[in-house]
Parts: sequence; structure tokens; C-alpha cells
Amino acid sequence: MKDLGNDDLLREICAAAEFVAAETDYSRELLCQRCPDSAEKIYRVYNGIDIGRFPAPPSATANSAPRILSVGRLVAFKGFEQLIDACAELARRALDFSCEIIGDGPLRENLQAKIDKLDLSSRLTLLGSLSQAAVFEKLRAADIFALASVTDQQGASDVFPTVIIEAMSAVRPVVSTRLAGIPELVAHEETGLLVSPGDTSAFSEALEQLIRDPELRRRYGRAGRARIELHFRVEQTVRPLLQLLQKATAAPPKPKAPVAVHQIAYLIDRWPDEDLPLIERELQEMQRRNLSIVPFVCELNSARHFTRSMERMAPELEFLPDTIVMEAEWRANPALAQKLEEERAQQEHRASSAIFLRQARFALVLHRLLVDRKVSHVHATSSRALVCALILQELAGVTVSATIEPRPELPKNWIESALHRCQGGRLTDRKLLRKRGSSFVFDKAACRSTPRKVAGLLGKKIGIDLTTGASFWQEWSELLVRWSTREATANPKING
Repeated sequence: MKDLGNDDLLREICAAAEFVAAETDYSRELLCQRCPDSAEKIYRVYNGIDIGRFPAPPSATANSAPRILSVGRLVAFKGFEQLIDACAELARRALDFSCEIIGDGPLRENLQAKIDKLDLSSRLTLLGSLSQAAVFEKLRAADIFALASVTDQQGASDVFPTVIIEAMSAVRPVVSTRLAGIPELVAHEETGLLVSPGDTSAFSEALEQLIRDPELRRRYGRAGRARIELHFRVEQTVRPLLQLLQKATAAPPKPKAPVAVHQIAYLIDRWPDEDLPLIERELQEMQRRNLSIVPFVCELNSARHFTRSMERMAPELEFLPDTIVMEAEWRANPALAQKLEEERAQQEHRASSAIFLRQARFALVLHRLLVDRKVSHVHATSSRALVCALILQELAGVTVSATIEPRPELPKNWIESALHRCQGGRLTDRKLLRKRGSSFVFDKAACRSTPRKVAGLLGKKIGIDLTTGASFWQEWSELLVRWSTREATANPKING
């Protein structure tokens, strides 16, 4: 969790939502403070765990040297520096113990240097990243789970660490801090011990108490498992979310604005994009000719400076959800994802794995949007976007066209093969253009001579396209209309 210093977007999101599910009571109260007008529709929905994946192991045996385990990304707010300091204090008190830290991250070298400096290398080990199965085996072998969570200098912190749920499921006592939602999970002096964030002395004392008392460890561990079974089984935690969804979907649907029978989707891989210097002008030219264009932006390039024409165009663009939402959609459709990857493997000329997987995730989200918007034709504005458009051709049965940029990222043999599946398009490679039919035209809008660059910059300033004549845009718009009203290609649709 991180405070970005501006609540306007939070308030806008909450206002537009049917309901808001916060992960903890702590998160809910914080959201209600920041977004008071939406407080009535902000609910707490805990993360849960599939307890069947974590069968209760036997209680830990009393090891002569109790084993401490911590798990997390090696970043400041996980508190590993504080844990190392606490271990150094335990060593000074001549306590016999060992500690392992599972995880990787940017602080690994610094943490290892700290371990070496404090002469703890015989007691404290950084194990790096391990599989989930290996992590659970380490939990079974541990005596104490420790997570010294703090708030870092940028205000970032844990909220409700899943690894603590897993440790309690493994019947292990927990030592952690009173930060964010952690006290809602760990009951102090019942399932573990909590101290103030950053209080290394108190953290070491809590660890010492459990190191010296095997029976206390067993009692806290059993109580932790019982607490997870009682309050944090996923079958229980998901119920309020299901109720909220049922309530939201039971409401009468909001009337939708009428849409044209045939709509054209402009697929923009990222925006703004220096390889698409006049995309805003192109969309305006299509609007001027009354084409029903839906411009979908797959990824917002927030690092680019926005010109005046970009600022005017932004409200008319439709942006896909963030990467977390798209990844969830991808993982929710494993059979379809596997089918797409198998089909790619069978292709003689293939896009790179990185480009294909990125575009396939976009396509999975766009598929539903195209159906909702009654899109019959997809125009890919770049070779990258064409990868996505061809997947959508199979998923939604749409026709496809493409603009291939002067210096495409995709291999030439892949582009030549992909263009065979297109109704037409715009090309700057005259050799490639000669191989294609009359529906492919020379892309005058992409000419890169110096006078045209200057004219393009001037055109942006005054709001008039000086680089491309009206006759070119008229010809292009007529081609788009022809393709969008043509019966969809008879490609078999994949059932997801």
C-alpha cells in the first residue's frame, strides 16, 4: 500500500463503482476517510485461504535450536533489516537459534552485507525465491514465523500479508507488528505476539519469549490454525463478496446508448507512441467523415509528454484495464490461453513469445468489449497491434486490416504471412506493397521526409493536417467502411 498524495482519483473510482471491497477494516476506514461521499458502499472483504491446500501438519518438535522463518520480497517495508538487527540482539544474549529468509528483491546484497557485518552468517541465511510447495515445507519445519513489517520512506507498507495466513495455517506462532491489517489477523498473546513497527528491541524480546518457551509456541500455533479455520477459510470470506455482486447484478440494467450496426475498432497498442505521430489527426479525419470508430488503447504511456491535441483526444479513447486485471482474466481462462499458445507454436512464422503473450492478454479482454460494442472490423495501427487483431479475428470473427509502421518490431516473414489474413491496409514498404492486392495502399501519412516532419509539427500546432491530403483520408475511410460492412470471415471461433 502506498499513499500517492492525491485522493482525487480514489474518489472518482469509488464514486463510479457499484461497491468497493476493501481488504481489511483498516483499509475500509482509511477509504471512508478519503472518500466520505462513498462510505456507504465501501465494505470489508477479507482475503481467505483454501484450507484444503494447507492440511494441518503435526505440531513442531522442540528443536534444541529453534528455527525462525520469514518470507517476503526483499524490500524495505518488509522489515528484514529490523529482523536482522533483532537476530543480532538474540545472538548477543547467547540464545541458540537459526533464521532463514525466503524471497528475493533489490535489497538482497545490502541485507547479506548486514548479515556478514554482524557476524550472523552461521545463524541467518537468505534462501532466495522458492516454490510455494518448498515454502510450505519450510513452514512445517520452522518453530516461529516472523515478519517485521514497517512503513518505508515512501509511505509504502504491507496491508494484510498472505504469508501470515499461511504460517498460521501451518500451526506456527507468529511474531509481527501492529501495522495496517495485521492485528486483524494475528491475535496478540493468543496466536502470536505483536510489537510496534520499527521497535527492534521489542521484536527481539518477543522472539526470545517464544524461543525459550516451546509450550507457548505450540499453544499459539494451535490457536492460529483454529483462527484461520474459523474466520479466514475462503468459503467464508467470499460470501460477502458474492452477496455484493448478487445485489449489484439484481439492479435493473442501465440503458445503453444506441450504437451503429457496424462499428470499427482502432487498435492502438500504446498511446502516446512516437511511432504513431499522427494517430490523433487520423481519428479526427475519420470522425469528420462520420465513421463509427471505437479507439481502444491497450496501454497508456504515462511517461510521454501530452500535446494539446493529445489532451483533446484522450477523453474519446477507451483504455483497457490495468495489467493486474488482464492477468486475472488470462489466468481465469487456462484452456483458451493454452489453445492460443499451441496455435502459435504450430505457425511457421511466429511473433516473439513476449509480444504474443502481451497481445493475447489484450485480446482476451477486448473480445468481450468488441461483442458489446457490435464491432465488425478491427484495424491494427501497428505490427504489434496486428498480433492482437489476428487473435481477435479467431475469437470474435471480425475482419482485420493493418497499418504497418516504417520500422516494424515484428519479423518481416511474420508480417508477410499475417497480411494474408487481412482485408487490406497501409504500407510504407513498396516491395511488400507490390506483393499485396489493390486493397493495400501506400501509407502517405507515415512518410518520414524532413519537410513532412516539419509540416506535421506545424499541423499539430494549428490543428490542421498539412502532411496528408483530404483525398487520401477519403480513400482510406471508404476502404474501412467497405471492410466493416463485409460479412465476417468464416474463421472458427475459439470457445473460452
